[in-house]
Amino acid sequence: MVLRRLFLGAAAAASAPALSKDSISETLERGCKQRGIPCVAAMVADAQGVLYEGAFGTRDAQSGVRIQLDSIFAIASMTKAITTAAALQLVERKKVALDEPAERHLPELRGRQVLAGFHPSTGRPRLRPAKTPITLRHLLTHTSGLCYSLWDTTMKRWEARPSGPSPLIFDPGTRWQYGQGIDLAGRLVENVSGTSLEDYFQENILQPLGMTDTSFLVPAAKFDRLVTGYQRQADGTMTPAERKLPERPRSFNGGGGLFSTAPDYIRFMRMILNNGSGVLSPESIQLMRSNQTGKLRAGILKTTAPLASADMDLHPGHFDSFTLGFLRNNTAHEGGRAAGSLAWAGIHNTHFWIDPASGRCAVIMMQFKPFVDSLAVGLLKEFERAAYRA
Repeated sequence: MVLRRLFLGAAAAASAPALSKDSISETLERGCKQRGIPCVAAMVADAQGVLYEGAFGTRDAQSGVRIQLDSIFAIASMTKAITTAAALQLVERKKVALDEPAERHLPELRGRQVLAGFHPSTGRPRLRPAKTPITLRHLLTHTSGLCYSLWDTTMKRWEARPSGPSPLIFDPGTRWQYGQGIDLAGRLVENVSGTSLEDYFQENILQPLGMTDTSFLVPAAKFDRLVTGYQRQADGTMTPAERKLPERPRSFNGGGGLFSTAPDYIRFMRMILNNGSGVLSPESIQLMRSNQTGKLRAGILKTTAPLASADMDLHPGHFDSFTLGFLRNNTAHEGGRAAGSLAWAGIHNTHFWIDPASGRCAVIMMQFKPFVDSLAVGLLKEFERAAYRA
């Protein structure tokens, strides 16, 4: 397959219609100061080029070095959309099928049972066979039954005891619950392709799209551009993490772990707007845009660890679904993205959305926990409304 490169150079940006940069910048800068958010980088683009870009705040508390648009952020679960694209490439090449048992390529899934609860007197887990096998479609839509303990009390209780492989919390296809599905889809990509996820991403997605600052690895030469992470405390203060070069991971996780920049992630989202741009087929893009979970409600999470994540419901009162890789809002956000928009985020409060109806996409990157903290969500919503007003 011939892969066409996408560039967001000066020519592309110059040809795109400009947004009201001042109003968006004022919103972001004021929002950071009012909320005590250390830094933010944000961009808006359409299929042709960049419409807005801005970066505010400092790289770390000690140096006072201001961040730039090309500052590098840990994007955590924003990795998942890229892993989904990689898995769909293998589907296109007929190396794997969406609805075959995923254990054909992931032996570790064999024999996974459903955790039906715990015995009231002994506390021992009650396990039973799953009614249906896990498929790649289940993994990519968070309907596999595999759940993160950060948002599931049953899984948290399981992990508190000596245990083997993670059980399923429900039968595949019967519920939506955020979990390790796309983590395992990344391993499937490695098993089927015979290469590491880092190498697969670079060769098949990142380099073809010109995403030169996106990787599981941060080289020493780029350390000065790396943004420091923070933990917001109960009293509202921000405690910085130790500033050091990230170690090479022992394995590459399809569910998280990438570092990236706002311009790089805009390139990925523009690929979606441009119907695949040779990286994916139009048929795969349609799967990534359309509801794949039917009547199962998606996007609502109840935290088990408030310092790591707040409760999540970014579209209260509305029914959102999940595509292959994205949360899809079936009704418009007030003052913002249209119905049918695609979105997800990373635990350090990096957020994005893709709005096919308006032909626009946007990313906003912060770098602190807890996830969906009220301060971060407040700035996200103000940025979204400012982008659409402009």
